[in-house]
Amino acid sequence: MRKQLKNTEAIFPMPVLMVATYNEDGTIDVMNAAWGTMLQRGQVILNLTGTHKTVKNIRRNRAFTVSIADTKNVKAADYFGIVSGNDTQNKFEKSGLSATPSELVNAPIINEFPVCMECELIEDGSNWGIVGRVIGVSALEEVMNEENVDISKLHAISFDPFTHGYYEIGPRVGNAFKDGLELK
Repeated sequence: MRKQLKNTEAIFPMPVLMVATYNEDGTIDVMNAAWGTMLQRGQVILNLTGTHKTVKNIRRNRAFTVSIADTKNVKAADYFGIVSGNDTQNKFEKSGLSATPSELVNAPIINEFPVCMECELIEDGSNWGIVGRVIGVSALEEVMNEENVDISKLHAISFDPFTHGYYEIGPRVGNAFKDGLELK
């Protein structure tokens, strides 16, 4: 038997993405964005409203980075979702994290987050969000397995909108484009 739910956020868990930009004065702004994904190969979409400081920065700079949050940095990731850059100066400094300027786009790379996509703005849907072209992707060597990211080393977190919990992505349970062939 099925039960009807009150929550409409039924596609879950959601990725916990850290979107980073530069403020007008060159300081760093980061926000926690659970409403984001790949739109197609080489493009990310972030469902963000224009009231966010980060969105204002993206529009002005035409660039941003998107990092995957992990268990080591869950407190900072949550802080970036609680505190608004519109209200708090030096928000990034208070997190205790560090950053390096991207060599590809006008946006910061947050050093502690394990995977980062460097993006340029290609579409600004004022009522639904931001689309960015991924110009480059980098990862910390500690989460790599030769040439690829090893998800078991990543310790990425996801967001559960039902309980407002963060959960670590777990072990591999199957092989995409292979296991289903047994039913063919």
